[in-house]
Amino acid sequence: MAASYDYEDAPFRHDEETGPLGYDPNFVPDSVKSFVTHLYRHIREKNVYEIHQMYETSFQTLSDHLFKDTPWPSVDAVANYVDNDHVFCLLYREMWFRHLYARLSPTLKQRIDSWDNYCSLFQVVLHGVVNMQLPNQWLWDMVDEFVYQFQSFCQYRAKMKNKTEQEIALLRQFDQAWNVYGVLNFLQALVEKSSIIQILEHEKEGIEQFTATDGYDYSGGSNVLKVLGYFSMVGLLRVHCLLGDYHTGLKCLLPIDISQQGVYTSVIGSHIATIYHYGFANLMLRRYVDAIREFNKILLYIYKTKQYHQKSSQYEQILKKNEQMYALLASCLSLCPQVKLVDETVNAQLREKYGEKMARMQRYDDEAFSLYDELFSYACPKFITPSAPSFEEPLVNYNQDAYRLQLKLFLYEVKQQQLLSGVRTFLKVYSTLSLGKLANYMEVDEPTLRTILMTYKHKTHAVDSKGKIISNADVDFYIDEDMIHVVDTKPVKRYGDYFLRQIVKLEGVINDMDRIKLE
Repeated sequence: MAASYDYEDAPFRHDEETGPLGYDPNFVPDSVKSFVTHLYRHIREKNVYEIHQMYETSFQTLSDHLFKDTPWPSVDAVANYVDNDHVFCLLYREMWFRHLYARLSPTLKQRIDSWDNYCSLFQVVLHGVVNMQLPNQWLWDMVDEFVYQFQSFCQYRAKMKNKTEQEIALLRQFDQAWNVYGVLNFLQALVEKSSIIQILEHEKEGIEQFTATDGYDYSGGSNVLKVLGYFSMVGLLRVHCLLGDYHTGLKCLLPIDISQQGVYTSVIGSHIATIYHYGFANLMLRRYVDAIREFNKILLYIYKTKQYHQKSSQYEQILKKNEQMYALLASCLSLCPQVKLVDETVNAQLREKYGEKMARMQRYDDEAFSLYDELFSYACPKFITPSAPSFEEPLVNYNQDAYRLQLKLFLYEVKQQQLLSGVRTFLKVYSTLSLGKLANYMEVDEPTLRTILMTYKHKTHAVDSKGKIISNADVDFYIDEDMIHVVDTKPVKRYGDYFLRQIVKLEGVINDMDRIKLE
């Protein structure tokens, strides 16, 4: 069983030598000794359930009670309690740095040390013999934190204006730390070495099991490399989104079928991160239908299950991503009004949050563009410039450059949609319409109208990941000689969901009536 811990002993020394915080990296409270000893034993015994309990609950509880605003004891201080086990010490340091990033502000040296620790940890996984089973939550957190710390380092390095000479000297000296090629190479190496793409293909053919066991190996083997390789595909999608390379990001995710349940859905953080970046990449590539469909599914899932994650340390992050995805969905539906793809529950939430703004976004005036700007800025990833600064030139902050570029590209696309709103309005009213009549309505000549109609066709179609042209249009048409024929795209109404909801309500009323005792 995961041990319970006493919280009275704390690593504080309130005297002049250790400073106001009184943090002593070599002081190990008894509860921490017990924690690392039990965790080490459970890892050696491959007791995934107990490891998960200690990782998810005990580590967070100890952090809240003893290390709210200080780091955990150093790895050297706890190594004696775990037989100086090299792999366990790497895992402990990974947790140590993650806690540091979450609760405090890491120094440049600590950022570099964390990079070195990830290099050592991934080298062991890739080239050593790792005979252990770890919870999917921990393995996802490793990949997630690895990408987050890379993003954080790039943002930190890009704020050059107020750097001290010592910081600049360190950046020069450790210029390979958090190098973009190193980050991509590690993630790609984990994908390739794990053979996860082949495993997923074999699973489709019924030769191998992976999703059915949530990636765990029940035959006594290890799940670490396979599951890290699996989550690294999501990590690659995220890195490429941060770089603005959406095609490559989606290509990296192709082996995972996101239309089905998978190992990525076994961890709520992984599920949300996957769909958030998938949806955002599709939005930027004008594949609005794909983005709307997946945002709708994940938002409905969060709506139904968020109460089960209230005690999770990730609850606030879940709520934040939920709000961001509603903002992205509002942008998608304003550019491509495919409300039929959105569930009634999600649509009601969306109207409550963004109904008024979405109505104003349809006008395509300056206020509408400022709303698109606002929603994009709130909901987009924190884009990065991966290249190191030029130390010879005057030092300036360039941490906003990548974001400004992506915002500019997005708003450029929005502006191109401005002409199309008028076309869509007229096409919704008519089933057939002559070119001359529409040109007269829109106050343009016929050649200009033909150009606008071609633009409409182009902007309402996109190329999917398989190279196939797909339509995003809610109203489509074709031209026969000088007549425009509108194609009826009215969806077939589905009454099943409505009746199921009413049946559930009726059953609830009947149960309430049964509980009432009649006199």
